[in-house]
Amino acid sequence: MPAVSKVVGGFVFTGEGFAPADVCINDAAIAEAAGEGQVVDAAGCYVIPGLVDLHFHGAAGADISDGSLEGLHAMGAYEASRGVTAICPATMTLSEEILTAALTSAAAYVPAGNEADLVGVNLEGPFISPDKVGAQNPEYVRLATVEEFRRLQQAAGGLVKLIDLAPEEEGALEFIEQLSGEVRISLAHNCTDYDTAAKAFELGARHLTHLYNAMPGMHHRKPGPIPAAAERTDVTAEIIADGIHIHPSMVRLAFNLFGDDRMILISDTLRAVGLGNGVYDLGGQDVTVDGYVATIENGALAGSVSDLMRCLYVAVTQMGIPLVSAVKAASANPARALGIADAYGSLNPGHVANVVLLDKETLELKQVILRGQAL
Repeated sequence: MPAVSKVVGGFVFTGEGFAPADVCINDAAIAEAAGEGQVVDAAGCYVIPGLVDLHFHGAAGADISDGSLEGLHAMGAYEASRGVTAICPATMTLSEEILTAALTSAAAYVPAGNEADLVGVNLEGPFISPDKVGAQNPEYVRLATVEEFRRLQQAAGGLVKLIDLAPEEEGALEFIEQLSGEVRISLAHNCTDYDTAAKAFELGARHLTHLYNAMPGMHHRKPGPIPAAAERTDVTAEIIADGIHIHPSMVRLAFNLFGDDRMILISDTLRAVGLGNGVYDLGGQDVTVDGYVATIENGALAGSVSDLMRCLYVAVTQMGIPLVSAVKAASANPARALGIADAYGSLNPGHVANVVLLDKETLELKQVILRGQAL
């Protein structure tokens, strides 16, 4: 793959807008001055940072929960080809043995030249509510314990950056209090009320998993966890903007509630993404994919088959989210939530040279530059 020294003639994402500018690259990093390599013409394109997906399960036939290093490489190659250059795949509600194998493989992953960086792991299960399992496997739902988390974190070599739990379950608030300084904790798959959610945030939880899905809705007398999160300035909320999970008006409402500095676009994709219709496995359950809809046997939605780049496209073209807000929510904001904003999610000098070109008229993906190399 050819090295790139400069991207010229495009409209470059500044963090708060777009401006005509050139992007210099030197030794796989954004730089003040260009190094050696080819010049990429970005005329007619938006130039944005590589996207960061902090919640997806798989792609290209693979899933992190398989515990397969080969599968992780397939996922990394697919994601990079779609402009998602930093990934934090999510495990499912499974046994500790299966989770340990998955995390051990993740710790061993070293990306090839055409593969996204694996910047963390998201433990979506198993510490969730048995009454809000969604597409998770209820057989493996269990209470959160500090001891199990630390065993899993050790297997991951410290890669677990995000962990989900239901705060109303026994021991969950104590778990948050003890571990909020070690890992970002998210409220997920829960039946919690406003007061319990507010207490969880007070103790250090800082995130909401797939907003609106697998949690109580907002009600004027029973507000639930969403207003408890929105009232704080230090809590982020992720959302699946695939056009299937959430009505466009509710996506717009979320951006209005939280602001575009705290909203995070995620894909929540399954192994089926990129493969077409069929029946696929998710955490030991069959998932049927028809177009962009994926469901388990009882008809419940089971994640997405729209990768993060498509979610960004849908958010802008079908949901009325401004492009600047959508780019922030798919790059800078997830990078900040994962604690990697010093290297990812921006086109500032010193950051990894992950650069994506989108056609200005259609938002079609035109070019991906991964760690300074043109794919």
